Amino acid sequence: MPYADSKGVRLYYEEAGKGTPIVFVHEFAGDLRSWETQIRHFSRRYRCIAFNARGYPPSDVPKAKSAYSQRIACDDIANVMRHVGVASAHIIGCSMGGYATVHFGLTYPRMAKSLTAVGTGSGADPDKGEQFYRDNEEMASRFDKLGTAEAIKPYQIGPARVQLQNKDPRGFREFCQQFAEHSALGSASTLRGVQMRRPTIYSLERKLRELKVPLHIITGDEDNSCLEPGIFVKRVCPSASLTVFASTGHAVNLEEVDLFNRITGDFLAQVDSGRWRPRDPRSFNKSNLLKT
Repeated sequence: MPYADSKGVRLYYEEAGKGTPIVFVHEFAGDLRSWETQIRHFSRRYRCIAFNARGYPPSDVPKAKSAYSQRIACDDIANVMRHVGVASAHIIGCSMGGYATVHFGLTYPRMAKSLTAVGTGSGADPDKGEQFYRDNEEMASRFDKLGTAEAIKPYQIGPARVQLQNKDPRGFREFCQQFAEHSALGSASTLRGVQMRRPTIYSLERKLRELKVPLHIITGDEDNSCLEPGIFVKRVCPSASLTVFASTGHAVNLEEVDLFNRITGDFLAQVDSGRWRPRDPRSFNKSNLLKT
């Protein structure tokens, strides 16, 4: 089994295809298998690399609390790329992986050809912050006490997950089965070390205003925790474009596979061909009619 070393932690990865590299970064409730339909599609013309985050077997599950943080999750992407000999790649991440993708672009801009952040921003809204932390601590405690299969039952049918259940019952069952296989220790540690301690999207405003790497924000219009943060990023980041999927929840790439692949493919093609451009500064004009 192939592993990349990230400062002593082994990260399991898979790759397929040849061409310009894409690195896929999974969400909290998923693993590299969450990107299977994207890897099958994009590996026809790209070199696709996906890995399991630390805490997600067969990657190592460190016991130390200090082994989990947002910065470490960002560094893990860079270390996987170094291991496979990739100097620069398109980075595509969902949810927790979307946060890591944005941070990667801010921390390692020269290693990012583009950034695609899906369902990113949970816990960012000031009026929802306390609820977010309480929910995450309750979930971490459930992993500690109940084990994964029992702990995740309420999470699976959360307000931004029922869309997948309704659209694709078979795909939803697969999502639940794979989620149930995760390490309870790894999941609890990830919640406490990464999810609950990461800076909010809003706190990154200054850095986002200076970001030059092409950034594609993708969100479902029924993903209540991520819709407003996505709009915020579009408003403050000149390098960002925003796509909102209708009647869609959190894991857009699982819910709307074909549309996600097409829209993402168009974005990557724009970047690869040199046709992508940052937002025209004139579009920030506060007046819709007059030059100010």
